[in-house]
Parts: sequence; C-alpha cells; structure tokens
Amino acid sequence: MLPIDPCADLGRRAWVPCPGCGDHRDCADCGAGRNCADHWRYLLGVTGSRLHLQCPGCTHLWVHETGFGAGGPRPF
Repeated sequence: MLPIDPCADLGRRAWVPCPGCGDHRDCADCGAGRNCADHWRYLLGVTGSRLHLQCPGCTHLWVHETGFGAGGPRPF
C-alpha cells in the first residue's frame, strides 16, 4: 500500500470512481451521480484534460482522462 501523496490536500477533491477498490459500487449517492461525503479522491494535479488522482481508502494512484479541456491534438 502506498502512502498518501504529500501534495494531497482535502481542499482539492474529485468524485471519480476508483479503479483500485471500487468502493463507490454500493453507494446510493454515487450511483445517482451525486457527490457523496465518503467516496471522494484527492485531486493531486491536472494536466490538460487529465486528472491525477489518489484514493484515500486504498491509496491507488491513477490518471483519469476527462475529455474536457486542453488535451493533445484532436483528429478532425
């Protein structure tokens, strides 16, 4: 298990399902697309349209592609 990233800040959170533990699966709020109090992720950074995240529960680190914002070149 990894430690929580030293850049993690409770003030910077995201509500994206964790591919490591999937703790959101049985949550009514998450299932309805609402921001719940339990299943948030640390938002460590943003690069273009990619969110750099860490789950506070299982400490999994990953990058989530949002499809929004300034990403790489887009095909026409």
